Amino acid sequence: MIGKTKKRLAGDQGFTLVELLVVMVILGVLVAIAIPSYMAFTGKAKVAAGLSNVRAALPAAEGYYEANSNFHGISGASLAGIVKGLSPNLKAVSLNSDAGFCIEDSEDGGTTTYDYVGGDPGTSLQTGFKASTVQSGTCAAATGVSGAA
Repeated sequence: MIGKTKKRLAGDQGFTLVELLVVMVILGVLVAIAIPSYMAFTGKAKVAAGLSNVRAALPAAEGYYEANSNFHGISGASLAGIVKGLSPNLKAVSLNSDAGFCIEDSEDGGTTTYDYVGGDPGTSLQTGFKASTVQSGTCAAATGVSGAA
């Protein structure tokens, strides 16, 4: 058997159709396993990125307050001007006559959104939401203020 294989490898002949089909089936099985795993991995990475972006924007919001003495005009773009590298999907809005703010971000197309309500939001937060905590949800859902982010 080994001698036959050596002779065959030394020759100029190619692979048989059956051998090529076996290789194709093996590759197909590997791809069928790898693609769903990759998709799950990228989905989790996008959710983690949204959470991380909200946390990264908090020092920018503090810097915004220091520069302006209130949160009037706060936005994702203004925060990105303070801290480079923030997501373009990041949204921010002022609350309670510019005494408080809310930041939100979603990197997976809006399926999972994280928010942070800080400063003095003034209005009581909706049930299940806390101030000064990065949490799952939108600014509008957390504050009950329509038009919030």
